[in-house]
Amino acid sequence: MAGLVGILAGASAQAAPLCDDLGFAGLLASCNRGEPIALTLASGQPLFAGEQPVELQSGAYYEIEITADGSAELALSGADFFRSIWINEIVVNDIEIRPMAVDSLEFDDEGTARMSFVAIRPGTFALSIPGSQGETQRVEFAIR
Repeated sequence: MAGLVGILAGASAQAAPLCDDLGFAGLLASCNRGEPIALTLASGQPLFAGEQPVELQSGAYYEIEITADGSAELALSGADFFRSIWINEIVVNDIEIRPMAVDSLEFDDEGTARMSFVAIRPGTFALSIPGSQGETQRVEFAIR
């Protein structure tokens, strides 16, 4: 039993936030922020240029910047991913939206949306362009 407790204690230590003293801002503290993630919605172009899956730490704060070039009307969907995070806000044209839930984001024209969130539920989840088949038209996230 003591061995199992030790293993569980070690596993929970790895899932701790990025900093020890979150202070007044709590999970939104600057020391608890992961690297920003850039996604591009463009006809025939890869959605994400980096290595996959994108590793996220449960309890850490992240920002995804989604830029559409306007070459096609494209959406980004991933209900499982959106249900595994707590969305702080989505910013479009300096308008801050604080949603209870999101299923997808659609861009009818060129523009940028920035979504800030805290990763919550461990697992592997994807965001993808609906109706697309290619591996470059999706990005996988692994919340640890």
